Amino acid sequence: MDPITPGPEEHGQALGRRPPRESLTSDFGQSAPAIARTSQVVSGGFLLTVNPVDGSEIEPCPPHQRPERPRKRTPAERAEAERAARPPVPPGPALPTLALLERQDERERLVRLLARGRSVRLTGPGGSGRTALLDLVAEDCADLAPDGVVRLSGFHRTAADLLNDLFHAVHEAPAHRPEHDELLALAGEIGAVVVVDDLEFGGAALDELLDATPECAFLLATTPDVPAPTVGSEVEEVFLGGLDRAAGVEILERTVGRVLTEEEANWAGDLWFESEGLPLRFVQAGALLRQRDQLRASAGAVDEYGVFEDVLTRAGDEFDAEDGDQPALPSLGEAAAPAPLLASRLSASARATLRLAVALDGEVPHQAHLPALVGDTHADAALGELAGCGLVSAVGPRYRLAAGVRAQLEAAGYDADVPAEGRTAAEHYAWWAGHPSVTPERVCAEADAVLAALAVVVPDTRPAADDEEEGVAVRLARAAAPAFAAGLHWTAWERSLRSGAEASRLSGDVAEQVYFHHELGVLALCAGQLDRARAELEASGGLRAALADKRGAVAGRRALALVADLAGEAPGLPAAAGEEASDARREAAAAPSGGVPATFAAPFGPAGDSQATRRIPAAGAGGGIRRLARRNLVAAGSGALLVAVLGTVVTLGMTSEQNADRNPAGTVDVNPSVSQGAEDSSPGAEPAKGDEGGAEPGRASSSPVNPGPDGTYGTSDDPAPPAAGSGPSSSPSATKAPGGGGTTPSPTRSTHRPGSQSPTPTVSTPASSPPPSSSAPQSPSPSDDPSSSPGTSTSASGPASGAPTASSGTAASSGTAASSGAAGAAVAGGPDSVV
Repeated sequence: MDPITPGPEEHGQALGRRPPRESLTSDFGQSAPAIARTSQVVSGGFLLTVNPVDGSEIEPCPPHQRPERPRKRTPAERAEAERAARPPVPPGPALPTLALLERQDERERLVRLLARGRSVRLTGPGGSGRTALLDLVAEDCADLAPDGVVRLSGFHRTAADLLNDLFHAVHEAPAHRPEHDELLALAGEIGAVVVVDDLEFGGAALDELLDATPECAFLLATTPDVPAPTVGSEVEEVFLGGLDRAAGVEILERTVGRVLTEEEANWAGDLWFESEGLPLRFVQAGALLRQRDQLRASAGAVDEYGVFEDVLTRAGDEFDAEDGDQPALPSLGEAAAPAPLLASRLSASARATLRLAVALDGEVPHQAHLPALVGDTHADAALGELAGCGLVSAVGPRYRLAAGVRAQLEAAGYDADVPAEGRTAAEHYAWWAGHPSVTPERVCAEADAVLAALAVVVPDTRPAADDEEEGVAVRLARAAAPAFAAGLHWTAWERSLRSGAEASRLSGDVAEQVYFHHELGVLALCAGQLDRARAELEASGGLRAALADKRGAVAGRRALALVADLAGEAPGLPAAAGEEASDARREAAAAPSGGVPATFAAPFGPAGDSQATRRIPAAGAGGGIRRLARRNLVAAGSGALLVAVLGTVVTLGMTSEQNADRNPAGTVDVNPSVSQGAEDSSPGAEPAKGDEGGAEPGRASSSPVNPGPDGTYGTSDDPAPPAAGSGPSSSPSATKAPGGGGTTPSPTRSTHRPGSQSPTPTVSTPASSPPPSSSAPQSPSPSDDPSSSPGTSTSASGPASGAPTASSGTAASSGTAASSGAAGAAVAGGPDSVV
């Protein structure tokens, strides 16, 4: 259909004319910001929500979101995953396939050892053909183990990274990173032949990897500078050396595609002696000979639109094709370090790619990024040129400069524009990594190039002016770090966060420092490093408080509460408001660290927040619950003790009524008055009369009060009891102090308030009342009664004092002490002495 003139179509009715636009103003307005890409990852017992705007949130994983037990992949799924992990095929003509020469003995030995379940360490210098040998051995061992062959890359990977890579290569567990104990349990069930290329660690770290996978046989390819395994690791050693001269000449002939001339064969012999027979050097020498053959061809034999047009122009100084001159063979020095000469005969895009790779620490970006980075729409073909010349080699799912190439290019001046090249790569990756259409897996595959670009631009970060945007290093770190976290590449996540924190510090951007410190705290919390997590989160919270930024404050408080709960510092109580919340925080700060509590509650969250008061079960018994139970036990014991004391007081009070006739406190008038007696120079006082056996107020005493002449109570010579109208004794009875000191009058019923100063402790009848009758009974003094002694006293307040009335000084001090507290009186003088 003509887009300009509408007409009938072959299928269906023709569409009508498109209506005109109403307004063009909205097209030129600012577009809506892209939605932030968030994702959730289960890390052990935590649910991590990756938020690239305000910071990631971490919480204990709810039961309904816990992943099921990971299942193992089928052989078809493993094969598909292995194909996806291989480096992409370079565009352009197919490269010649070189057979492995003089490696049959090493190949058979490796297969035999792996078939017996032994782990082998293949050691050889860079360019010795380790990767090609590993490919052949992996094909021979495809049916040896139940889980097949697993290919891993050890370049810039730790033992923990390789263990997680092995787990994900065998199991189907998307967005799940198991905790260490679970990972060890799952890795112990893997039975596979694990082929690891470019391993960078040995010693104890290698022992940790081998111990975690007892059912696996490892084939480890390393260089001689990597630490050797420990003596007890039982790892076989196989050394890979160079080829002989005949094998080197054969590689040259297969690379060039023809038989070498005598001059070229002699040149190959000198090269073999110089390169110690490394296969990579012969591949690069073959590329030199192939370029020489192309240069010898006439200009008409080459397509005028081909990639070698600029090569012929640059090579015009070497020879004149019309005169029949032949280019000379490279010198021995150029053949030993052929990278500059090879690069000079490549296209401009290939040379620009080499400069970019030198700036990125030898990392060659994916071929899809080369057109944007180089500025040439056909720059993706440059990867094929570099691979055909042996200047790049496959490392995992990507390409790097081959062994020794970077040093050779730096010597030739390819590192002159490293800052500019690194900034170009950082600008591109900052845009690409933050694009919503780019998956975290793709960013993780390009992790080494992204981190290399960060390493270039971070040292050059400077504070930005008011009219400038934030630095490229900060933008790249903010864009790449969430993708690394979502893609479970946590080593790259940590490196990007630390680079971003350093860049934000150099630029003086405090708001960005808040984000990076918060993410570092969350990462440390996922790794179980509680001290580091607390330090990072507190640093982030302090900077956020200085900025008065409340956007990510909730996530930071929850993460800190989770750290405190895991460290055993939280009491395990829900969030309280007002004084209860303050008390809970003070108790949590004062409590010693213990085990992991059985429940989690965030006391730092805002009131009404459901997640701040959520109780979530955790593994193991908690120190907070133990402290809470201990505190409740102490409170219950104190309450029980108080009840027992009160019960004792009440019981003694009830039983003391039986001896009311001998209780001096029961003989006090209901309305006494305070006055001083005559003997102690007190106004209005009456002489005190001891009344040991005084009757109750209002009735006469029925017991004798004087033994009579014979000194024995109850005989006929005893005087008659007092009349019914006689009043009670008005003076308190004196008691012996508990310590055996001076006498202390036992307190009587008084109407003055406790604590008020009394002019005298002597209690008497009111002044207006008539004095007691002379026939009132007199209480015998203890000195007259030999049977009365402190040891035989039946009074609840202790034995009576020998003096009928205490002195004013002693009585005043005793009365003040008696009225100071009811509890002390109850303990010292019994319950009847306190009213």
